[in-house]
Amino acid sequence: MSISAADVKALRDRTGAGMMDCKKALKEADGDFEQAVEILRKKGQKVSEKRSDRETNQGIVVTLLGDDKSKGLALALNCETDFVARNDDFVEKANQFAQLAFDNNVASVEELHELELEGLTVEKHLETLVGKIGEKIEISGVAILEGAGTIVEYNHPGDQLGVIVQFEGELDDKEAGRDVAMQVAAMNPIGVTRDDVPSDTVEKELEIAKEQLLSEGKPAEIAEKAAQGKLRRFYEERVLLEQKFVKDGSLSVQKFLESQNAPLVKAFVRKAVGDNA
Repeated sequence: MSISAADVKALRDRTGAGMMDCKKALKEADGDFEQAVEILRKKGQKVSEKRSDRETNQGIVVTLLGDDKSKGLALALNCETDFVARNDDFVEKANQFAQLAFDNNVASVEELHELELEGLTVEKHLETLVGKIGEKIEISGVAILEGAGTIVEYNHPGDQLGVIVQFEGELDDKEAGRDVAMQVAAMNPIGVTRDDVPSDTVEKELEIAKEQLLSEGKPAEIAEKAAQGKLRRFYEERVLLEQKFVKDGSLSVQKFLESQNAPLVKAFVRKAVGDNA
């Protein structure tokens, strides 16, 4: 049967698939539009199954802020190659998925998969994109911060790492906020304060420190006390407010914020391409 250019364009607009793929799908479906959509989706499923064990270490991270800076989102869309990460359709979909999650307050990948965008669920959009591009593509993480205070965003050049930071109050010094967001990007802290560090992580660090000291011949009592000192250094390296400020190593991040009369950090999200949460 004859397939019109208008039908092919409409299918492309609906699915984002290539023109030739759309034309083939419409021919296979005898012109049935919805069936053609399903054919393209199934093609994506087959590609996904074949490439399910592939690593997705490339992609982009999108960050969004509300107009009043009281809500922020970070989303990572992963793929296999840097070439695809720069593909216009890939980038457009990443931004659409991020906006959809932001508008619907969705902070889990599973929930986001079920939301509809232009008549298709996000999950089906991903399948179609996989069929079109031929690589494994997945949303590896999405997170939202919201509430009183000020939220700042930072995207590292290349968009493979994004950060949103929530401050406890109104932040007048935007440069200070950006500096702290860059600190999170560079130093990858576990949490804002010691209370945010999981107890099993603390126990593991203490155990490692004690074992090391005992192996060096230190008595058990001395090893116990010295391990606490090592734990303090661990906090200084991995807890945001205790970390040395990257722009001035004589100050901790907390001391830097206090010197700027800026509010302390309440929470942060750091998303990098390849993250799985």
